[in-house]
Amino acid sequence: MQNENSKSRRKFLQQIGATTLAAAASPLSSFAAREKADERMLTYDQKISANDKIRVGVIGYGVQGHFDMDKALKVPGVELAGICDLYTGRLENAKEKFGAETYTTRNYKELLDRKDIDAVIIATTDCWHARIAIDALQKGKHVYLEKPMVYKISEGNDVIRATEKSGKVLQVGSQRVSSIGYAKAKELLASGEIGKLNMINAVYDRQSSIGAWEYTIPKDANPMTIDWDKFIEVTEKMAFDAKKFFWWRAFKEVGTGVAGDLFVHLLSGSHFITNSKGPETIFSTGQFSYWKDGRNLPDVMSGVMQYPDSAEHAAYQMTLQVNFISGTGGQEIIRLVGSEGVIEINGNGLTVKHSFMPEAPGFGGYDSLFTFSKSMQAEMQKEYAAKWTAEQRKRKVKEDIIFKAPQGYDEQLDHFTNFFDAVRTGKKVVEDATFGFRAAAPALACNESFLSKKIVRWDPVNMKLK
Repeated sequence: MQNENSKSRRKFLQQIGATTLAAAASPLSSFAAREKADERMLTYDQKISANDKIRVGVIGYGVQGHFDMDKALKVPGVELAGICDLYTGRLENAKEKFGAETYTTRNYKELLDRKDIDAVIIATTDCWHARIAIDALQKGKHVYLEKPMVYKISEGNDVIRATEKSGKVLQVGSQRVSSIGYAKAKELLASGEIGKLNMINAVYDRQSSIGAWEYTIPKDANPMTIDWDKFIEVTEKMAFDAKKFFWWRAFKEVGTGVAGDLFVHLLSGSHFITNSKGPETIFSTGQFSYWKDGRNLPDVMSGVMQYPDSAEHAAYQMTLQVNFISGTGGQEIIRLVGSEGVIEINGNGLTVKHSFMPEAPGFGGYDSLFTFSKSMQAEMQKEYAAKWTAEQRKRKVKEDIIFKAPQGYDEQLDHFTNFFDAVRTGKKVVEDATFGFRAAAPALACNESFLSKKIVRWDPVNMKLK
């Protein structure tokens, strides 16, 4: 099975360069990161020895914890070593899925104390991210930490310092950073394909109760089956509330809402493409449009961020949007708008459309020319025709570019492959703590802006509020 996976993955990587690209320029007809990706995937062709095996524990075995562990186990040489969750039903689920002998616990520190665990996946409620990540690093574990990296902006630098001190690998779980589609967008932007970037429009809409986090709550949810005291150990004391435990994203006491769940995806993806360190000013507004179920973070939210001129990119503005009752049926789109075209990313594919200003300035049509006297119009028309040729008055036309990831391509699997390769080799991960914080902080600042109704000012280089 491992050999089949290896052949399959190497085959699709070889097909990347041949993926549909209606581009005339030769630098754009190949995938710049292909060799690097192919080199990374050589691990699939190597026999995994006992020393290469990585034993993983999962802390937080909810929706994302399930998805993450299933994906991690597809990487050769990765083994499950234990699962921690505060709800007993999920521990029962783990034993049903992986076997009665599977190690489970409700105390994450017991899992971290195990010598047979090399790395942990942290997929808990947001308010626990920083605490558990720092504890895991101090215990000598490598960490795959779900986004947003932190619950509070004030926690970010603590996680960065703990990572540096530990010498262990920490990767944040925003899988778009490992996507070949985003790598293609990065290549096209850097090549000047759309001219000078000046705006990014990013949208992540949904239209379903599950998409709005109204997850099914088990019938046995109570203080006996859920370790509520542990759950609120890092928060203000609260009476037991099954909604806050299972729908935690919707409540500011424990979660970070649409900003921490979805804005951060849009930010991490766009930062990867632009090499940006982040915005200087952040403003956000939101409303409760449909899911009036007790949540105290909005179901419709928009943000506007101003990115400064920097060594990495020219100044640009970014707009963010999440709508949980969108008549589109749901969509995830990032549009990079430049002076000469637009890159639109949809999933792991993209299209590029071009639009060029003519060399000659505008003259006639919706213009003040027709308001002048006829003699003045004639005189100026003659001068314009003498100065600018017909060719100079035309807009240049350039073919569209279409990029599609190979069928079956999985960015999350690539993200986990990056993580485990870094654990084995010590190489730099694609989304380290600094990158993760620079994506998380502007997202969390959107909540702060929404709640305070003020513009938040951020120092993206030194990573601190102004």
